[in-house]
Amino acid sequence: MRASRLRRLGLVALMLALVGSVFFSQRSLNRQRVALGITRGEGLGRTAPPVLVFTTVALGGFRGLIANALWVRAMDLQDEGKYFEKVQLADWITKLQPHFVSVWVVQAWDMAYNLSVKFDDPRDRWLWVQRGIELLRDEGLRFNPDETALYRELAWFFQHKIGQDMDDAHQYYKSEWAREMDRVLGGPNYTALLDPRTDDEKRRARELRDKYKLDPQVMEEIDGEYGPLDWRLPEAHAVYWSTQGFKKAKNKDLITLRRAIYQPLQLAFQRGRLIEIATPEGKVFQFGPNLPMIPKANLAYEKMMAEDPENRSHIATGHRNFLKDAVFYLYTYNRRAEAEQWFDYLLKHYPDATIDDDRKADQPIVPIAGMSLDDFAVSRVTEVAGETSKTRTTEAIEGLLVTSFFCLATGQADRALGYDLLTRKVWTLYQSKTAGLKQQQRIGLPSFDEMKQSALKVFENTYGPTLTTRLRSQLGLPATTEGPPPAPSAPNPSAPTNTPVASPPPAL
Repeated sequence: MRASRLRRLGLVALMLALVGSVFFSQRSLNRQRVALGITRGEGLGRTAPPVLVFTTVALGGFRGLIANALWVRAMDLQDEGKYFEKVQLADWITKLQPHFVSVWVVQAWDMAYNLSVKFDDPRDRWLWVQRGIELLRDEGLRFNPDETALYRELAWFFQHKIGQDMDDAHQYYKSEWAREMDRVLGGPNYTALLDPRTDDEKRRARELRDKYKLDPQVMEEIDGEYGPLDWRLPEAHAVYWSTQGFKKAKNKDLITLRRAIYQPLQLAFQRGRLIEIATPEGKVFQFGPNLPMIPKANLAYEKMMAEDPENRSHIATGHRNFLKDAVFYLYTYNRRAEAEQWFDYLLKHYPDATIDDDRKADQPIVPIAGMSLDDFAVSRVTEVAGETSKTRTTEAIEGLLVTSFFCLATGQADRALGYDLLTRKVWTLYQSKTAGLKQQQRIGLPSFDEMKQSALKVFENTYGPTLTTRLRSQLGLPATTEGPPPAPSAPNPSAPTNTPVASPPPAL
């Protein structure tokens, strides 16, 4: 019996010795795992939710097993289309394994894409889109600040979910985000928040940093490299989060993050100017091209191609399309000298460029080389009129209308009428091509009179009071009362016929 007791004591002593050795060896193993990049060395921090700290400590190594089981169940729920239940499971998984990056991405995607479309009311949809953004920005990046996948997905939500027109409620998303940023920034400019002086500026600067996780100093740096950007628009925020991820990226992530920079830049150029229109119901936002950012956006493309020779051809495709759009938009906004310069630049760098790189197999190849600038613009109008891209068609119509107004204000009534008729043809052709589509409500254009009113506001903001007064007189409008301008019908006999054409307009 004495021998049995001694054996038990010996076993207990051995067990304690083994446990003690594990305690000391675990530290060494943890250091080696961190050094090899197998796991993270930092803790969750004092600000981590209590439930997350509890599960991390209490469950220990079993957390991974439980998270795997929940993940398998979550994938089953996705196959069954039960996204609400899946969101709850994903929330549990992130509490068990906060560094499991895929769960953050999938959960945010479910909220912004799969759950939002379950609702018809745009306000409900917007709440879910916001929640997806907040999950990545406020929670995912909090525990995974060096994971480029989170930055890339966050940029994609701004670029695609809010910025594109694939969701029926996209206009509501854009307007709500513009209103939020307009309130926080105090208008289109953030510079007052760089060095806030008043109590209101200090409050808004604090909200910008704490709620939206935006640093005005970084915004200024991005504006200096790519801008000027309007930070009330989603494309600017796509560029912001892409550049933040780019700073932390490894080689395998660089091309995806470069793409997440130059694609939003092209969109910001196409519709990166916010136009405010006052209505009895409040401020309404419309969008136009941001022409002043063309030179810096072009430099960004050149820099990315130089830094990534392996993917140069992919980036060059986007660069070529950007240049074609730049030439066309400058031409339609009556900035002919700049259009000529960029047209020459396009032909120099892409001599084999064609009018439509996305043409169907049975469509003829139309090379740009050998064309005049006017021929190129007419061909582009024909191409745009045959598309069902609301953004490109809207900007083409607005640009042609502004040019029409410029001609009318400078005594070129016949030419103004020609632009106006061409614009009406583009509008009519687009509306006829989209009339039978199910998504016509989403991609259909405003009425032609509404588009003329918007273009009139662009003209007034661009050309100043002298030409605006002339234009409103030619249109038969009061000097200060807004209204949809009528179409120029014939030359006005009382209009000056030898009025010199004004110099090219200033930057929009």
